[in-house]
Amino acid sequence: QVQLVESGGGSVQAGGSLRLSCAASGRTFSNYNMGWFRQSPGKEREFVGTISQSGVYTNYADSLKARFTISRDNAKNTVFLQMNNLKPEDTAVYYCAARTGSYLGGRTREEYDYWGQGTQVTVSS
Repeated sequence: QVQLVESGGGSVQAGGSLRLSCAASGRTFSNYNMGWFRQSPGKEREFVGTISQSGVYTNYADSLKARFTISRDNAKNTVFLQMNNLKPEDTAVYYCAARTGSYLGGRTREEYDYWGQGTQVTVSS
């Protein structure tokens, strides 16, 4: 079992930045590929990005890769999501998730075994 706790959400004006953190506990963090998803009211949960166990490989939603960056610190059992030049349409609850297996893939919810409770990000114009 892996427990995931997100933090760092909040309210920001358009053009601003936020850095989300996701702290993991319970199992060996470096065994898991990590992902970020987000969900807006009335919409499906959508893929933001993923990072491999070692942190070498990352993959992002095409519409976000210019502004969002995922990184991880295995010594601190934490994965990060740096979000720059935020827009009102980035407003959502952001979730981190963990999965085992190949570093490839990771773009769908079904591939993930563990989820955090989410953190709210609100971007005002």
